[in-house]
Amino acid sequence: MPALEELRGRRVGILGFAKSGEAVGRALRQAGAEPVVWDDRPEACERARALGLAIGSQADLRDVALLVVSPGVPLDFPIPHPLVAEARATGIPICGDVQLFADSRPDLQLVGVTGSNGKSTTTALLHHLLVQAGLPAVAGGNIGTPVFDLDPPTGAIAVLELSSFQLDLCDHLRTAIGIWLNLSPDHLDRHGSLARYIAAKRRLFEQQDGRGVAVVATDDGPSAALARELAARGRSVVRVSGMHAQDVAVGMVEGRLVDRLGASERQYPLEGRIRLRGAHNRQNIAAAFAAARLLGATPESLLAGLATFTGLPHRMEEVGRIAGVMFVNDSKATNPDAAARSLSAFRSIYWIAGGRPKPGGFESLKPVVGGVRHGFFIGEAAMELARTFASDFPVSCCDSLAEAVDRAFCAARAGGEPEPVVLLAPACASFDQFRNFEHRGECFRTLVGQLLRPRAEGRAP
Repeated sequence: MPALEELRGRRVGILGFAKSGEAVGRALRQAGAEPVVWDDRPEACERARALGLAIGSQADLRDVALLVVSPGVPLDFPIPHPLVAEARATGIPICGDVQLFADSRPDLQLVGVTGSNGKSTTTALLHHLLVQAGLPAVAGGNIGTPVFDLDPPTGAIAVLELSSFQLDLCDHLRTAIGIWLNLSPDHLDRHGSLARYIAAKRRLFEQQDGRGVAVVATDDGPSAALARELAARGRSVVRVSGMHAQDVAVGMVEGRLVDRLGASERQYPLEGRIRLRGAHNRQNIAAAFAAARLLGATPESLLAGLATFTGLPHRMEEVGRIAGVMFVNDSKATNPDAAARSLSAFRSIYWIAGGRPKPGGFESLKPVVGGVRHGFFIGEAAMELARTFASDFPVSCCDSLAEAVDRAFCAARAGGEPEPVVLLAPACASFDQFRNFEHRGECFRTLVGQLLRPRAEGRAP
């Protein structure tokens, strides 16, 4: 795959002009290439024209040296995008922005972070730990900053959150460290089957060379099996766990972090010293700690960094307390497995869930809803959620998030239990009522702020 400097004077297609496509367009222009944009949205084409980029005509790939495809564009399922199909038929190379970035910056140490849940938190935490340890590092990818908006110094560490969509667009991504957190069904509407979803995720390790290290959290069956398979193939595997310290290099148990990456085992008490909520974050901590150690950070610097990391918005984020009721925004819990992690973190929960459901239903949440006192369900999944949990706790279907927040707050205040929590953990995608999970989380935060305002003015909410 050509690097940026090899594309000077050549015509390069950009299919999809969202954040990553726009960053690619700017980078190509700066490198002297001739970017051509395809996007069905008029507003995207206007942005491209404003940057001085050409707009491609339908299915016109003449003289295109490379097609850079946005992660949101279907490659195979249910059918390939017509331009993808034409590029394949005519032998035009296809890649995503991550592969082009990696080819253009061979000086960087790349760390790829994947998994069904926890990718963003682990990416941000690892970046924070490296910076606190004095190591040159940047973070980007699926976490929100397109890779071509990064400006890492020569030889820096680039920590990249990699979705299955992004990995599908890489064919020789040589990461120094690949981090695999967990696996549960997700994005089946895009991949078509669980097997295809897993295959996309596994590309992180299939494309490493012999020097690459696989950091694998082994807290679920498929992930543990992956670690065994990689080790049997002679790969360098560092096992971690957020649930135990048995047969792993880094593990979390009873509030302690166990580190076996040095010459001898060391244990560090973390109880009361870290700010991340939830048992699931122990896995993120173990994975980030292990990767940072492999990259040269000292345990002492990492412990200091763990103490100062506050987490990311929309992920187990406390957004306010009113009349003894805590409000927690976990809008990023876009599937049942992610919601299970936040439901397991609290007692006396007034649960707000719903949105556009993903395949598989909600029965898998039954074992973790013991702390739910009332469910307030919204969006396309409201009735399905209500039917699923009607025998477990009182349920209410609400027309809007605003109604759900108001009713959940009233129920929490009336419940009479200590430390009630109004928890937004949707277990669904957001696209039925919101632009994305961030928009949903911001709306929740705004609604809580509106409840807080009367108290600040001395009035009852």
